[in-house]
Amino acid sequence: MAFTDLLDRLGGVGRFQVIYTGLLLLPCSLLACHNFLQNFTAAVPRHHCQGPANHTAAATNDSGAWLRAVVPLDRRGDPEPCRRFKEPQWALLSPNTSVRGAATEGCRDGWVYDRSVFPSTIVMEWDLVCEARPLRDLAQSIYMAGVLVGAIVFGGLADRLGRKGPLVWSYLQLAVSGAATAYFGSFGAYCVFRFLMGMTFSGIILNSLSLVVEWMPTRGRTVAGVLLGYSFTLGQLILAGVAYVIRPWRWLQFAVSVPFLIFFLYSWWLPESSRWLLLHGKSQLAVENLRKVVTSYIQSEIASVCPSNSVLDLFRTPAIRKITCCLMVVWFSNSLAYYGLAIDLQKFGLSIYLVQVLFGVIDIPAMLVATTTMIYVGRRATVASFLLLAGFMVIANMFVPEDMQALRMAQAALGKGCLASSFICVYLFTGELYPTEIRQMGMGFASVSARFGGLTAPLVTTLGEFSTVLPPLGFGATSILAGLAVCFLAETRNAPLVETIEAMERRVRQGLRKEDAEEKTEEISLQQLGASPLKETI
Repeated sequence: MAFTDLLDRLGGVGRFQVIYTGLLLLPCSLLACHNFLQNFTAAVPRHHCQGPANHTAAATNDSGAWLRAVVPLDRRGDPEPCRRFKEPQWALLSPNTSVRGAATEGCRDGWVYDRSVFPSTIVMEWDLVCEARPLRDLAQSIYMAGVLVGAIVFGGLADRLGRKGPLVWSYLQLAVSGAATAYFGSFGAYCVFRFLMGMTFSGIILNSLSLVVEWMPTRGRTVAGVLLGYSFTLGQLILAGVAYVIRPWRWLQFAVSVPFLIFFLYSWWLPESSRWLLLHGKSQLAVENLRKVVTSYIQSEIASVCPSNSVLDLFRTPAIRKITCCLMVVWFSNSLAYYGLAIDLQKFGLSIYLVQVLFGVIDIPAMLVATTTMIYVGRRATVASFLLLAGFMVIANMFVPEDMQALRMAQAALGKGCLASSFICVYLFTGELYPTEIRQMGMGFASVSARFGGLTAPLVTTLGEFSTVLPPLGFGATSILAGLAVCFLAETRNAPLVETIEAMERRVRQGLRKEDAEEKTEEISLQQLGASPLKETI
């Protein structure tokens, strides 16, 4: 394509692309903090019922003894988190004494929380335990719903208004709503502002990737796309460190939100995508951004382009329809399995900080392998292999005994690393599959499918209340399904970006004709080989 050739003639990947990509990827790293923030701000500490108000612990100087008399023990010998005796059972203070049939009740006077690890979380502040525990998962689902709505809103706006405007607004919205989340003191306000924060995830990640891909020449796109994945991994490691230092949930929320105000200020310097400007007839602005552009060289290619703003364009033509349907399955399944593994770290029974670090570090070698295979093997094989491997890893984890928590965590971390690598590969893959004319709309639509997956993940996790087999089976099966769907997509390694829908359909038709010609040539060759022995016999 003309624009791709122009970038290559101007020197390929230069200082501008390096600085530009770095400034876009820095916010993406902190964006990962918000995705997994509730692992810490909504952590569930050990807790038990508050004693009855009409009794006092002064009846004994031993607080442990008082607890044994007030709260029954569960099967593991720990205080029951959601029940207490209606009346203190003083007989339990005597050694080798048990009480059967004692009346119990719910925690009518509240709970006592273990604050040794987390001095405050939203669970402690609003008592999101026992009967109210589903509200904790609801808060995460509301955030994911915001990500879903953001993909719809910002995906459409980016094709109409450009990539830069929605990106700048997303930085500001995240900074303000993140600070407001830390300030207001009601659970309802928390959910509202978390929803607004979720919206910005799509606005930032989709527009950042589009700007990086559209300013990169062909040979730099793979590395740039993978760097986006590494920035997301870096954000997970940053979150573990910041959460370890800043334990109160409000200050942690504030600490990971304020930097986006800085990103908002410097983002005004970032130039708009020249591909988008050219496609919408704003060639003078594109010339200013490029500085050295021969406008007549590309006018012949864009003169007949009529920008489309309808989502129906994703299904109107055969080639684009096939891409969209396959990517819907891939994005939904990848997101479902990824967040199903990553949003509930306490289930492993180990230090939540250690698990967060491990789940972040595992992405580094996984994405290093993904980078190598994308460059030398191709996008399709890389994404499919990682998804299939992740699916089998998750299903295999079902057969590991629960008392082998370290092995279960290591195997889950490997599966999560494969899913993280496939996720960032499919971001790049999707950007290369769609033409510039509808690239942002296509990525936004695919991202909507991913947000449905992220929204569904907490719901699938709750199926574990009925059977512990259902969540891993669901996550593993969908990952395998996504790996199979990738096999129906075209390879884009070293291929120039397509500018229009018509050019995409033309490329597919030419590819089909080439395959038909090769098949006919092979048939003729086989017929000639079959005829030779006959001639010799005659």
